[in-house]
Amino acid sequence: MTREAGGIWRGAVAGDCHGLYYTYGVTHDDQRFEVVDPYARAAGVNGDRGMVVDLARTNPEGWAEVERPVLAAPVDAVIYEMHVRDFSTHPQSGIKHKGKFLAFTEQDTQGPQGVKTGLGHLLDLGVTHLHLLPVFDFASVDEGEVDSPQFNWGYDPKNYNVPEGSYATDPFRGEVRIRELKAAIKALHEKGIGVIMDVVYNHTYNSWDSNLNRLVPGYYYRMNPDRSFANGSGCGNELASERPMVRKLIIDSVIYWATEYRVDGFRFDLMGLLDLETVRQIREALGRIAPGLLLYGEGWTGGPSPLPGDQAALKGNAPSLPGIAFFNDSARDGIKGHVFNQLEAGFVNGQAGLEESVKFGIVAATHHPQLCYERVNYDHAPWALEPGQSVIYCEAHDNLTLWDKLMITNGNESEEQRINRHKLAGALVLTSQGIPFLHAGQDFLRTKGGNSNSYLAPDAVNQLDWARKARYFEVYAYYRGLITLRKAHPAFRLCTTEQIQAHLRFMDLPTQLIGYTLGEHANGDPWRLIVALFNARTTPVSVALPAGEWVVVVDQRQAGVKALGYVTGPEVEVEPLSALVLVDRASFR
Repeated sequence: MTREAGGIWRGAVAGDCHGLYYTYGVTHDDQRFEVVDPYARAAGVNGDRGMVVDLARTNPEGWAEVERPVLAAPVDAVIYEMHVRDFSTHPQSGIKHKGKFLAFTEQDTQGPQGVKTGLGHLLDLGVTHLHLLPVFDFASVDEGEVDSPQFNWGYDPKNYNVPEGSYATDPFRGEVRIRELKAAIKALHEKGIGVIMDVVYNHTYNSWDSNLNRLVPGYYYRMNPDRSFANGSGCGNELASERPMVRKLIIDSVIYWATEYRVDGFRFDLMGLLDLETVRQIREALGRIAPGLLLYGEGWTGGPSPLPGDQAALKGNAPSLPGIAFFNDSARDGIKGHVFNQLEAGFVNGQAGLEESVKFGIVAATHHPQLCYERVNYDHAPWALEPGQSVIYCEAHDNLTLWDKLMITNGNESEEQRINRHKLAGALVLTSQGIPFLHAGQDFLRTKGGNSNSYLAPDAVNQLDWARKARYFEVYAYYRGLITLRKAHPAFRLCTTEQIQAHLRFMDLPTQLIGYTLGEHANGDPWRLIVALFNARTTPVSVALPAGEWVVVVDQRQAGVKALGYVTGPEVEVEPLSALVLVDRASFR
């Protein structure tokens, strides 16, 4: 390669180079390194060599004709977080391509007792977006060991613009993983399901010997005064996103995935390690590509960082990042208890005094005059400008599943009681304002056997156990009904803070009870007035209702948009450990 002005090096190779593998030879002082092009779009096995690729040859048949799904507003999304291997590796999944991208293309698969699995499960449940844990090339799995089951969540990036080879049927040919990931996205788009990519631009797997550091030592990473690597990620290093060519690399990568693969959104791991300007420019770039692309992330870091807090994409800086959402950890821990203190219970586990933290999730971290923010567990002030900036959830790939948490905090109870607590948590998430987020399998009491950090645990721990869907089908149907309710009624999807302030009014109830009304055809809802009640007590409670006759659409056993019963008195009894949603009878249809 020849050097040009501005630090640019250029080389040209004549002819059709599709399938040609290449690396860069880089010399610093008296040391020479062989590195992979950080812009490589294809790679050989284990990502050790880049590959020239004609991307047009990787498009599956009909790729150009399939349109991406588009939502009117971020709050219309219902996100389902999934690991590629978890989706299909269970022996009873009924899926042929176990652990592979192509598992998402298989139609009409069934599990125990004929329950729908795979793609059919997603469609039947009603989620709008599938959030995939990292599918770019990561370093912790040996792709060459194709017959050896290996597992990792994938938060250890190696090549940012190359799909992970262990999810392909042939990791040795660089174009195969591209074609098969596109086939998976195409199959999901054909069913109207968007694809969200979990991205880890905050660090790389290697530090001093990474491709980036060998290209330009010390430039791509934040360094401490002693020239050691800063470690705000907790993984050994952190990228210096504020530097021009690092920022360019990240933005170019996001644009590439959104255009070439038609990805519909991005979840940023440890987004608090990225600087505000980089995240703003990513949001602007996504807005130019297509309407409705989602962008959300963790509004925190994994440890102290040299990046000043007022320049970081932390949740407290959300007002400086319109159009970007953050996980609402105050509501998460308010609902189920502290994620790092396994014995600490939340609202649904029976702990009193967390009502304001749960309400903080109900109003999507926005300003509401009825909230006492001093009593919110972590956030003592609203941080969301609009409800679309808050991701409401109570379970994710990290930490204990909700079911495993309940096994620890309420293990002396009957299974029926724990199921009721689980359903109560699901009702809170799926009726709250903001963007609801579910962990795959949460809808049928997913367990990892008490493993709170399963990032490299075997498939037996991490896989979706489809037999549980058959065993706990009533729970699955309940979650499905809640999603149906949310998608059918825009009152649960208010788009502005002003709408929440105008239409959502909390009821004055004693501890371990939460109730509110959604009034006057909120957000154009055909239902005039909705009452939502949540009882975390182990005894029934009578609650006064506004005057009128009422139709029950959610109770302890069922959820949806159909009438489950009628209430005509001035009060209603809310069963123990249950949600109750009622609609004024005059507007119910």
